[in-house]
Amino acid sequence: MMTFITDPWFYAAAIPAVILMGLAKGGFAGLGLLSIPLMALVVSPVKAAALMLPILIVQDMVSTYAYRRDFDMRNLTILLPGCLIGVFLGWLMAAHVSDDLVKLGVGLISIGFVILYWNKREIIGDPVQRGVPLGVFWGAIAGFTSFVAHAGGPPFQVYVMPQRLPPQTYVGTSTWFFTITNLVKVVPYFLLGQFSTENLGTSTALFPVALLSTLAGVWLVRRIDAARFYTIIYALTFLIGVKLVFDTVTPLF
Repeated sequence: MMTFITDPWFYAAAIPAVILMGLAKGGFAGLGLLSIPLMALVVSPVKAAALMLPILIVQDMVSTYAYRRDFDMRNLTILLPGCLIGVFLGWLMAAHVSDDLVKLGVGLISIGFVILYWNKREIIGDPVQRGVPLGVFWGAIAGFTSFVAHAGGPPFQVYVMPQRLPPQTYVGTSTWFFTITNLVKVVPYFLLGQFSTENLGTSTALFPVALLSTLAGVWLVRRIDAARFYTIIYALTFLIGVKLVFDTVTPLF
């Protein structure tokens, strides 16, 4: 029999977190990075990740249907093998890598690549094609950070965003990449004992919020022009990177 978390403070953090993740799944990729840190204010990061995975899979069902024809197969073919390596390494190291270290790494990657490409005017510049070795590398980083903290977005963006794909193709490629990644994560999460009846029951209670917010994200992305879309994504990624670094470094002082 399923049980539920009853603490109202949990839902005060979890509902906005699920909405942000739904908007991210609908196309505003940078927003998803805020979900786990937000939920981690009221539960442990490990529990937050376990609670979010079933919700992510439900959101993936909506977003993959919405973008079923809008994806770049070359990018998926290059990134997914590396992602599998990263998920495997995440599973092996889950008990030994601190959440703060992962957050710091993701934050620095986010800030670094936004500064680099803004400096090069990549938002309005020509597309930059990326090679296979670099794709496998960033795919592995995305798989690892996705497994540990559902934070695979920035490494994925480092490889894909400079290619300047059409917005719907970019979002569809991201959607399919993380749909497959999240399904792969189910078995190692189960082996780590992260699917308790309380976690599954609470995730189920949040499914309606997840579905509605994902549909809202899809609707918004289809109504925003390409230049504005990429400006928003870069800005969100930069701000979230600053937040992750700030949250990690501040307790040291």
